[in-house]
Amino acid sequence: MAKSPLSLGQRHPRYTIALAAFILCAYWFLSSPTPHPRAVAYKANHDLKARLEREERKYRDMLPQRQDLITRFGPTPAQVVMFPPDQDPWPPYTVWDFFPPIYNCPHELDRLGALGDGGKWMCGISRIQDKPDCVIYSFGIDSSYSFEATLLQSTQFCEVWIYDSTKGEDARHHIPKSLRHRAHFGKLALGASDRHGPGDDPKTWTLKSLMSENGHSHIDFLRLDVEGWEWETFRSIIRDFTMERVSSGANGNSKNATGWSVPEREGVLPFGQLQIELHVWNQRFQDFLEWWELLEVSGLRPFHHEINLVYANYNRHSGIELAEYSFLNIRGDNAFIKDYVPVSPDQEPDVRNIRHGPGPE
Repeated sequence: MAKSPLSLGQRHPRYTIALAAFILCAYWFLSSPTPHPRAVAYKANHDLKARLEREERKYRDMLPQRQDLITRFGPTPAQVVMFPPDQDPWPPYTVWDFFPPIYNCPHELDRLGALGDGGKWMCGISRIQDKPDCVIYSFGIDSSYSFEATLLQSTQFCEVWIYDSTKGEDARHHIPKSLRHRAHFGKLALGASDRHGPGDDPKTWTLKSLMSENGHSHIDFLRLDVEGWEWETFRSIIRDFTMERVSSGANGNSKNATGWSVPEREGVLPFGQLQIELHVWNQRFQDFLEWWELLEVSGLRPFHHEINLVYANYNRHSGIELAEYSFLNIRGDNAFIKDYVPVSPDQEPDVRNIRHGPGPE
């Protein structure tokens, strides 16, 4: 009687076992629920501290040089011309030369968004690219949303609140559809006082009130282009979040021990980084200097600037009156000045060391 042929499993039992194991593993992998991305946690690393201290020493060393420049072309702030006229003796400066962004960004420096008008400079986007509670505020959009869209594309968890006095939810289509769930829009203006009652148009909010309305205690990145309203608006922000240090020693126009004419201030501004366009229309140098020193004594340090050459090209008769500055907040516990490294996957994170917003100095 003829024997029946052997099956594949009988002839190659090892292949059969391997095939069965592969099928089981594939079934387990495909049937398992897809895990949600886990927010990266961090533990403290103090390598950044020395770099920040070096930059602060360098910045403080610059302050007497600014005073020397004022004395040379003033000799008082009230006598300094913002943009010297094209006539003898042709002083070699503009107002921007008194306020150089010499505080180096301690991380990578990137220009985000479109080339030309619309792109903005940012220090250390890697610090927030996987930050769980990343909050961005952007005021004054006009027609370009490329910066905000690039920020969303470059980060995993960041949400951006976009405000403009002329646009609201109807601007949502400017953000790619896949990112709109992390973009929020509001038709309002940022100002020095709250005026957002039923009869107010446009409705104006202070930063403090708006953060409270949104339930935010910190902002990672704050962007402002408010067309000349930045002077009083930012004075209000500084008043709301800091207070004058009584023992600073400043009196009138005399310099305090640190080289500023304004009293030093205590407290922490609620954002880690600021990008702002300055419009010096009809500004006097002494007023600009006082405003700038308020930012300095509140912990802000400029690390980059970009003159608005588009405006200068079309307004050649009026001087280079617009410039965008980027500032790092060197106080508090923001993600750009506290160095952290990722916790290894098998190590449970210490929630006390997760990067967050401003804290005590």
